[in-house]
Amino acid sequence: MRTAGERPANPWRAAPSAGLPGPKVTSGPPYDPSMSPLAAAALGVVLGLLAGAAVMVALLRRSAVPVAPAVEPHELDAVIGVLRSAAAIVGRHDELLAANPAAERTGLVRGTRIGLPAVLDAVRACRRDDQDGVLNVDVPGRLGRPGAQLAIRTVALGDERVFVVADDRGQALRAAESARDFMMNATHELKTPIGAISLLAEAVEGAADDPDAVAHFAGKISSEAGRLAALVRQILALSIIQGRPALASALPTDVDARVRDAIERCQTLADGREVSLTVSGQSGLTVFADPEQLGTAIVNLIQNAIQYSEVKARVVVTTKAVTDEGVDWVDIAVSDNGIGLSPDDAARVFERFFRADYARSRATGGTGLGLSIVQEIAEGHGGTISVWSKPGAGSTFTLRLPATKPGEEGQA
Repeated sequence: MRTAGERPANPWRAAPSAGLPGPKVTSGPPYDPSMSPLAAAALGVVLGLLAGAAVMVALLRRSAVPVAPAVEPHELDAVIGVLRSAAAIVGRHDELLAANPAAERTGLVRGTRIGLPAVLDAVRACRRDDQDGVLNVDVPGRLGRPGAQLAIRTVALGDERVFVVADDRGQALRAAESARDFMMNATHELKTPIGAISLLAEAVEGAADDPDAVAHFAGKISSEAGRLAALVRQILALSIIQGRPALASALPTDVDARVRDAIERCQTLADGREVSLTVSGQSGLTVFADPEQLGTAIVNLIQNAIQYSEVKARVVVTTKAVTDEGVDWVDIAVSDNGIGLSPDDAARVFERFFRADYARSRATGGTGLGLSIVQEIAEGHGGTISVWSKPGAGSTFTLRLPATKPGEEGQA
């Protein structure tokens, strides 16, 4: 029995000695035995609302923290576009996220993918191991383009993306070899007009009493001096082109403007041989090039066509946009209906100081450097120069350069 005022015993509060487990202790207000069930329920609701509000405030504070925006594709293009080396960023599925023009010109990328299997394997290894790597790759020549010796580095960027950068070591090796050959050839070529002028001067001195002979020899001296001056100009032009990388001053260049300027510069030579100059093909094309070097290349091609054409022949300059293996190009072709080239001569026509018809070249002032200069300009821009020719049917020389979109800022 319990006395008056005695509360009933709580069955859940057994003494520890009874061996029963005690209740689970939770945080909250102290239990007040005198609180009614209704008041306890109201207090629980209030505490729940307060806890929910606290959680909401914490979430709002967290969402208020600024999050850095993702890098946009055009921003990636802008970043790697300023690099002189070939560069590309590859995604987690081997897709191309960004690439600069040099990457296309060297063959590092082709279309929307890495173009070299060995480099693709290195990219996958870098992604898998999350470790940077280096390798050397020899790229075979294609479409008339010389091969390259690329030094490749792969860098893991995180999120399974890989940065690839490539430098052409072969360019430096070719330049050193070219310089040695050039000095030997130039020395030999300069000896010819200098020796001729020396002999003619002696002849003039010996014919002092013969005005007609003096006039004849003086004319020969003038001709050899002009040839010597032309040779020196071409040598200087070639040395400047070799000493100034074309891509360092390249920009979107209007092809129509360069062709018009070249036609004007060659018009006097064409009029002297009664050769007509014609322009055809697509207009509004632009290429990524050094404007001055592009103009020099077109002039040399037109002059070569005039010199190896018969009197009253026709020379045509044609421009055309082409796409090859997913890459956009512009072809500038110069065609003539002149004497043409044999297969053996066509294979050597871009060699320095090579002349298919030496007698004609001397008569027209040719130096044997014009086409080699065009080749230097083409290779310096990541382009090509090729020739189609048939004896008696004429020749077509085609300069192919990387295309750009018309209307870009900085066009020349």
